Amino acid sequence: MSKVIKILGTGCPKCKTMTGVVEDVVSENNIDATIEKVEDIMEIMKFNVMTTPALVIDDVITIKGRVPSKDEVLALLN
Repeated sequence: MSKVIKILGTGCPKCKTMTGVVEDVVSENNIDATIEKVEDIMEIMKFNVMTTPALVIDDVITIKGRVPSKDEVLALLN
C-alpha cells in the first residue's frame, strides 16, 4: 500500500532540505509513496504544528521542527 508523506513547511531552507532528504530516501529505496508539500499556513495549522518543517506520514506527525537524517526517514517508512 502506498504511503502518503506530507511535508509541512512554508518553503524555508530547512523545509527544502527535509523535502530533499525524503525524496532521496523514497527514490533510493524504491518506496511506494506520494510526497506532498503543504505550504499553506492554514493547512499546516490544521495539523496543530507550530514548528516547521514537520513530517507527516499517513496523517501521523512524526518529526517536528528539525531536518531528519536519511536513516531516520527510512526507519519511519519501513
